Amino acid sequence: MSSLDTTTFATSPLEGYYSWTDTLKGVYYGPGSTKTALPSLLKTLGAKKALIVTGRSLHEKTDVVRTVEAILKEHNAWGATFFEIGEHSPIAGIRKGISVYKDTGCDCIVAVGGGSPIDASKAILYNIQKETGGKTPPQIAIPTTLSAAEYTVGAGFTNDEGVKVAVSSQELAPAGIILDAELTLATPERLWLSTGIRALDHAVENLYRPLLSHPQKVLCYAALADLFKYLPESKADPKSVDARQRLQVASWMSIWPMKREKYSALGLSHALGHKLGARYGIPHGITSCLTLAPTVLLKSDVAPEEDKRALAATLYQLHEPSTGSIEGDVRRLASLINNLVISLGLQSTIAQYNVPKEDLTSLAKDALGRDDDPQLPKVVKLLESLYFPLEL
Repeated sequence: MSSLDTTTFATSPLEGYYSWTDTLKGVYYGPGSTKTALPSLLKTLGAKKALIVTGRSLHEKTDVVRTVEAILKEHNAWGATFFEIGEHSPIAGIRKGISVYKDTGCDCIVAVGGGSPIDASKAILYNIQKETGGKTPPQIAIPTTLSAAEYTVGAGFTNDEGVKVAVSSQELAPAGIILDAELTLATPERLWLSTGIRALDHAVENLYRPLLSHPQKVLCYAALADLFKYLPESKADPKSVDARQRLQVASWMSIWPMKREKYSALGLSHALGHKLGARYGIPHGITSCLTLAPTVLLKSDVAPEEDKRALAATLYQLHEPSTGSIEGDVRRLASLINNLVISLGLQSTIAQYNVPKEDLTSLAKDALGRDDDPQLPKVVKLLESLYFPLEL
């Protein structure tokens, strides 16, 4: 899943293509918005009975899922709640979810939680469509982290061999999204803040992603500024619903819903994160804490001039003075990202996750998508640096 895309495309801020995802009927946002937004979306979709898909911790340790259940029950639209979804969406949980969906006669899914239940819901619906034919049933996503899986048409899950794989279809993008900051208050701090770095990873890597429209890149700069501002505020005051709501909107801006004429992958940080996460059980957000700053540092050396300029321009958005050179500005961005990770208490190493050094070359090859990539030695060196706390 998500090897680095080496296809070259002509890009220009003056021309391109943009389209909204096929399925999306609305994004509702605001504290407490779930109570009115969920019934409205069900009515818009013509859905009668929903399966809630969530994680075990959210189901057993918080009242979030019961809040959503109560709203569905009030409108006679609750079918069942399935909470056997683990990190990186193992295939065993997806198979069980399909059975529960069919046995309870549901016609839509309400995914509550982070990237794993949202991606698992896509995989469940994808397989149901393959079995029954016709249109893919709809999903309403109520995210409680900042990982932004709700805006994409793809779903990552872990197969029986423990490998992260993906399915993709325009019909898999959620039909409705509800950003209700009140429902994020129970999200553990480390998960909340690290998925904020995941959103930062989206915003940064979208700046050099091929075929991304110019307005989307402008949104990414806005997302960067808000993530740098409100992540520290949210850590300082975890009960601030205002900071949390702003972070949810920043996550939305970091990977604005889109339909593409041609596929283009996100960059090296994401490619490395997917390989590390699935193989060694490293959470999505933490992989970004590990790989984003070193990737930006590498970009200061090897990226095309256009990509360096796009990264260097972030200093203006962050009210940081230029260093006097484009490469220096990109290195400064890498340092700012690393300092943010440290200030949030999120710095870690791959040694903590028992990543064997003999695996680094295969990890780099898998991320790059080819064995003969000229950047392979530098990517292996990048991975070697992750055994120690990064200092920039």
